[in-house]
Amino acid sequence: MLVVSGSQNRRLAAVMFTDIVGYTALTQLDEAQSLRVLDRHNRLLRPVFTKFKGREVKTIGDSFLVEFESALDAVNCAIEIQRLLNDYNASLGEEWRIILRIGIHLGDVVDSQGDILGDTVNISSRIQPLSQPGGVCVSGQVYDQVRNKIRAPMVKLEPRQLKGVNSQVDVYKIVMPWENYDFVEGAPPAEAARQMSNRVAVLPFINMSPNPDDEYFADGITEELIDRLAHVSGLEVIARTSIMTYKGEKKKASQVGQELKVGFLVEGSVRKVANRVRVTVQLINTVTEAHIWSEHYDGTLDDIFAVQDEITQRVVSELRVKLSARERIAIAKKPTQDMEAYTYYLQGSQLIHRLEEEPNREALKLFLNATQRDPNYAAAYAGISFSYSFLGLHGYITFAEAIEKGRLAAMKAIQLDQDLAMSHAAMALVMFMADEWESIQEIRRTIELDPNYSVGYGMLGVWSTSVGNIQEAVAALEKAYALDPLNPEWVTTLGVVYYYAGQEKKALDHWKRTMPLEPYRTHAALSMYYMGKGEYKDADKEVKELEHLGPSLIDTLFCKGVLAALAGDQDTAREMISRLEKMQNTAFSRGTIHLAMGEKEKFFELMFRSAQEHTINISLIRWDPLFADARTDPRIKELLSRSATTLGLQFTS
Repeated sequence: MLVVSGSQNRRLAAVMFTDIVGYTALTQLDEAQSLRVLDRHNRLLRPVFTKFKGREVKTIGDSFLVEFESALDAVNCAIEIQRLLNDYNASLGEEWRIILRIGIHLGDVVDSQGDILGDTVNISSRIQPLSQPGGVCVSGQVYDQVRNKIRAPMVKLEPRQLKGVNSQVDVYKIVMPWENYDFVEGAPPAEAARQMSNRVAVLPFINMSPNPDDEYFADGITEELIDRLAHVSGLEVIARTSIMTYKGEKKKASQVGQELKVGFLVEGSVRKVANRVRVTVQLINTVTEAHIWSEHYDGTLDDIFAVQDEITQRVVSELRVKLSARERIAIAKKPTQDMEAYTYYLQGSQLIHRLEEEPNREALKLFLNATQRDPNYAAAYAGISFSYSFLGLHGYITFAEAIEKGRLAAMKAIQLDQDLAMSHAAMALVMFMADEWESIQEIRRTIELDPNYSVGYGMLGVWSTSVGNIQEAVAALEKAYALDPLNPEWVTTLGVVYYYAGQEKKALDHWKRTMPLEPYRTHAALSMYYMGKGEYKDADKEVKELEHLGPSLIDTLFCKGVLAALAGDQDTAREMISRLEKMQNTAFSRGTIHLAMGEKEKFFELMFRSAQEHTINISLIRWDPLFADARTDPRIKELLSRSATTLGLQFTS
């Protein structure tokens, strides 16, 4: 509606402000490059404004001021822009990336010779800096207009007193698909509690069977319920690795709820005698500790999948979550008709999460037994693939063998069940180990099929770190950590990417919290951190902890060798190199020690071998301070091109 007031036209409009993060610094560093980035920025954004009927009012340096007829158009435009830039930035060098903050407000504006004026413009410009890099913040007025019309979650931040604005303004953060919804910085306690309402943990079911060897069966029930609930898009379900740390623990529901940030717990027991099974289950509110629902089921082993289906359906019903037709099919699907094959699979699943060689080899044997019983068991083939990959990653077999055999098993798993997220995750890991760009397609397919599968987000974080998209890496690993907060892999890797992203305090705080959970990997990460900063006394303390916890493990020998080299102790450094030579897949580790000793020729010789063997750690070379000098050497581009070309990258020093 148009209201005429004297010579000015006043109307209701949604106003958007955009701003490029770090543009001023780029201008000071390289003015010509900053202008090229700005030109790309303008060419990328203008078609999106037009698509959503936005009118470009003006540009102010690296910022756009745009008005829209509706708040919904403005918000959809902002989400589209951030999605476009997230994909655009994924494989670019740091100097070409475009990262925006966007703010939107709805209110009256006044026309002034093509420009617009008024409090609405001022407020939107003040909201924009509140958004995180790559994010969107909107006012309460915008939230009221769009809250039931967009799919993205919206989280209320603490009320803000904006500069130049008389009253407090409610500000909401729009959570992007790649961001962590559950731990939005700045959310007040009431909002945090609301966010927990769709988060569920299935605690380890207690084995009540006369035979203690049936423990695997109770664990299998737990894992199957986690997997089935994870297919429900309206829920966020804590992953198995975090859940199993509560096995044998006797904690109050409220305490577990606070530790895992979940609103509900599923817990129960299993009693298996011969072919008969009794499953008892209950659903508990972690805030009130009230038992919402409880039931017991009696049947035979052949009925177990039907029991799991019924429990899942009942939990979903009690939490008032609507299932899509696809989700109903996924929940009801039987992984196998052969109970002996299922038993082998459950036993293998118990072992594959271990780091040692023997448990992984035993897991491989059990998965192979499962496929011999049931040649159409997709999950068992995925387990075989993961077993080979883990054996390679931990240095127990060559990468070549791990990639070849892991790929065949993953291909079979996908052939048997294209909708099984685990199958695509297994293939993604093999392809990432082989430095194949297409691994990202399998990673994204994994997340699409199972939005609660922490492995998918964790792999996305590792992949993003390798290609140089550190902001997406942080977001993905925060999501993996939220879904699996006690998983040692995500615990330590998240701290590392915080460090690489320049968030040192956050990294150190994170490692401090997680030290009791995963001491070995945390000490390894801290030793690299202190070595990178030249604080060798602190690094030495961390290395001594590694020697105490795992004296013969690769990371211990690697960190001890690098520290000795940096400190001028060449005898110890060469001793570590000699010990690493006797282990599989250590060319990268040995080369890094040579680099720390100043032996660049030997470093590049071993790095080229590592690249050929697909064992090179691109993330360390790209981000870690220990490689700062190597990054200035012209040979680094040739080195990384052997890996990075297949990843579709252009490495820039």
